[in-house]
Amino acid sequence: MSEKAIAVKAQKVEEIADQFKDAASAVVVDARGLTVAQSTDLRHQLREEGVVLEVIKNKILTRAAEKAGYAELNDIFAGPSAVAFSNDDAVAPARILKKFADANEALQIKGGVVDGNIASLDDINKYASLPSREGLLGQLMAEFQFSIRSFAYAVKAVSDKLEEEGGATTEATPEEAPAAEEAATDAE
Repeated sequence: MSEKAIAVKAQKVEEIADQFKDAASAVVVDARGLTVAQSTDLRHQLREEGVVLEVIKNKILTRAAEKAGYAELNDIFAGPSAVAFSNDDAVAPARILKKFADANEALQIKGGVVDGNIASLDDINKYASLPSREGLLGQLMAEFQFSIRSFAYAVKAVSDKLEEEGGATTEATPEEAPAAEEAATDAE
């Protein structure tokens, strides 16, 4: 093998190792058996969520994973491997790939890395059931709104009750009684 080819492969190992380090998640799949249309559809779905799917030789994957500190992944680099990298949403690759694998038996999820931790197939399936980042933020905002709305209703209820009590008592206090009697006699 020429020195130029070795340098190119070493550069590719560095790039993939950096992708592993920088990724919020990286899910390894076997996409063997997908048609061109299915593969295109899968890549389109992943791209919409900011996920990049790359088919990478196992030897390069093995070296890159070791360099990134994920040597435990080497067991899943058997047969054709593709890796879905996401730098933003740690759940997106798992969610999209799980849904696609359920509809297309040819796609098999092998495992991966989520938030810096090695994830087995079972772990990936658990992550896939989580809502997207936007969905989680929406749920959080709904909880905040509920709490604020409940507090506002409680303040309004206390305010209404105080108004009701203040408006319902038309009797004068002991200090105001002599002045009220004088006003009544003057009016006669």
